[in-house]
Amino acid sequence: MNTSPRPPTPINSPSYPTEFQQVILEKSQNFVGRVFVFTAISNFLQRHNRGYFTIIGAPGSGKSAILAKYVTENPHVLYYNAQLPGKNRAEEFIATICTQIETQKFASLPSFLQQVSDKLEPQQKFIIAIDALDAGDRTNQTPGSNLFYLPRYLPRGVYFLLTRRPYVRKQSGLLIEAPSEILDLAAYPQQNREDVEAYIRQYVNNDEELTAQLIAKSENNFMYLSQILPAISKEFEQLPPGLEAYYQQHLHKMIPPNSPSQERELKSSVLSVLVQVSSVISAESIASTIDADEYDVEEVLENWREFLTLQEIDGEIRYSLYHSSFRDFLLNLKSD
Repeated sequence: MNTSPRPPTPINSPSYPTEFQQVILEKSQNFVGRVFVFTAISNFLQRHNRGYFTIIGAPGSGKSAILAKYVTENPHVLYYNAQLPGKNRAEEFIATICTQIETQKFASLPSFLQQVSDKLEPQQKFIIAIDALDAGDRTNQTPGSNLFYLPRYLPRGVYFLLTRRPYVRKQSGLLIEAPSEILDLAAYPQQNREDVEAYIRQYVNNDEELTAQLIAKSENNFMYLSQILPAISKEFEQLPPGLEAYYQQHLHKMIPPNSPSQERELKSSVLSVLVQVSSVISAESIASTIDADEYDVEEVLENWREFLTLQEIDGEIRYSLYHSSFRDFLLNLKSD
C-alpha cells in the first residue's frame, strides 16, 4: 500500500489569481487518465473554428480535476472557477478575466472577444475555461441574459470550455448559436471505471480484493475516493470529515434552511422517499407515497437534477440519488 501522493503539477502561468492556483494544484494532484475527454476536446477544437465545449458530470465525477489538468497542460488558457466564494457573479468573472490578460475592463464581453479574434493568427485559439458554470448567479444580470453574459455568438478562434453538473435544458442559463458539444461523463462507464482503477492503484498495491471493493464502492466517483483513500479502511464504517462536509453542502442546496416551511416539508418528504428506496422510483410513485401533487414532486426533482441519476424504464423516467454513499449519509442523519 502506498498512501504518499505525488508532488503537485506546477502551474506554468503566473497570471491565475492565487485562489485559482490553489484549486488547480489541489485538483490536478495525483491526476490519472481521462484521455477520452482530452481527445474529445482536441477533436472539437480541430473541427470547429469557434465554439462551446461542455463537460457534464455528477458531483464528484472529476470535472474540476479534468479542467485543472487541462489548464496545467495548456497554460495559455484563461481559467475561472465559479464555485469559489464570491466568484459566482458576472462582474467578478469579467474583472478576473481582465486581470489575467492584463487589460482594462471592457464594455461588453462580445465586443472584447471580437477585438481578440481580430488579432488572432489563422490557427491561433483563444480559450476561456470556466469550472462549475452551474454555480453562476444571474440575480443581478439583465433578465434573459446568459450566465456570466457568455455570448450567444462567438467570433472566429474563440472557445469556451465549461464544466457543470447535470441540468434540465430549460434551466441551462445559456442560449447559444455557435458550434457546441456536450460530453456527459456518465456516457463513458468503462473509461470511467478504468480511470478509477488507475487512481486507486496509486494508493493500493498488490491487493486485488481491496481494489475491487473500492472500485465497486466508488461507483466511479472521484470525490468519494479522494476522501476515502488517504484514510483507507476495509470496513468503510465512517465517512471522512471532508466527505461529510461535501454531502452537507448538497443537502443545504437541496433544502435551503431559510426556505418557506411548506417548501421544506415537501422537499424533505420527497428526499425521505429517495433515501428509503434502494433502486429507482418514478415521480408518480413518490407523489403517491407522500400524498402530494405529482407536478410539485416533478418540479422538486427537476431542481435536484444535479444530485440525481435518471433512468428511463418502459417510457417512464425514474429517479435515484446519484451515489449510494450520499444516500448512506442521509440515512445516518435520519437515524441520529
